[in-house]
Amino acid sequence: MGEFVNILIPIGLAAVALVLLLGILNMFRNGPGNRSQLLMRWRVGLQFLVIILVMGSLYFFGTR
Repeated sequence: MGEFVNILIPIGLAAVALVLLLGILNMFRNGPGNRSQLLMRWRVGLQFLVIILVMGSLYFFGTR
């Protein structure tokens, strides 16, 4: 199970970075403000999930 979490964390981090870049590109291209807001909300949600994954893996699989 620990290996599965070790795979999910980098995937989650990459998803956060991708959504962040898409939001920044949308702002620079003067895209719709609603899309920027939606992308930033997705980023915050993904960051929350990655933090839960990291903290959970440290709690359950960390060395004692």
